[in-house]
Amino acid sequence: MLDPLLIAELAALGLVTGFFAGLLGIGGGMLLVPFITFILSHRGISADLAVKMAIATSMATIVFTSISSVRAHHRRGVVRWDLVARLAPGIVLGAALAGAGVFRIVQGRWLALLFAGFVAFSATQMLRGSKPSAHRSLPGPGGQFAAGGLIGFLSGLVGAGGGFISVPFMTWCNVAMHQAVATSAALGFPIALANAVGYIWSGAQVAGRPAGSLGFIFLPALAVIASASVLMAPVGVRVAHALPVSTLKRVFALILYGLAAAMTYEAWSG
Repeated sequence: MLDPLLIAELAALGLVTGFFAGLLGIGGGMLLVPFITFILSHRGISADLAVKMAIATSMATIVFTSISSVRAHHRRGVVRWDLVARLAPGIVLGAALAGAGVFRIVQGRWLALLFAGFVAFSATQMLRGSKPSAHRSLPGPGGQFAAGGLIGFLSGLVGAGGGFISVPFMTWCNVAMHQAVATSAALGFPIALANAVGYIWSGAQVAGRPAGSLGFIFLPALAVIASASVLMAPVGVRVAHALPVSTLKRVFALILYGLAAAMTYEAWSG
């Protein structure tokens, strides 16, 4: 399956997603899932399996993209490592439950629709632009553990790095937008790693996977996309710190609406 045209498609996809991972802290999954689904389904993979492999491969690339992105954010001193430490334990638990258990038994069509629904919800929250209460703050340790669990679980089901939940959650709790984006990028690593392990385990015995698959992860796509996206993530970070917050939110929202529509179409047409 890894012909020159496919390599070119995956490399271009990796460059674009790496850029937006650094720009918006979304891990790139919001772009990768629809496009990898399209690529696989048009190369003879069943629609149900194509969605699951797209989600798993997308999440696996975030392991690499998040490292590149968060290093660039950390150099600017905007990562809230205190939040990372409090949210990460719940994230790992939620991600493990999704990737190693629920993911395998849910049909690909419903995963695609779930992906579209949460993406559209995130876009709406961004466009509303409602300002959080001046007295609203982050919940205590228990609340942050629960929030992390929800972020990890939902991210595992839709193959995204968690930014579509964690960025709105943190800004709603009066965390500055640039800090929320940077912290979301840091959270992408434990989300992606825990889920990738789950996808490998749950997909090991599934029939119909193409050559080069490790569980639900399509390794050739992972290699090409990760290599390209790591190069572009720091560029996205530089652009993020040059743009006003309102522009970041509008870009985030418009991209998410388009991807929600594309994934809904793919689910029903498949």
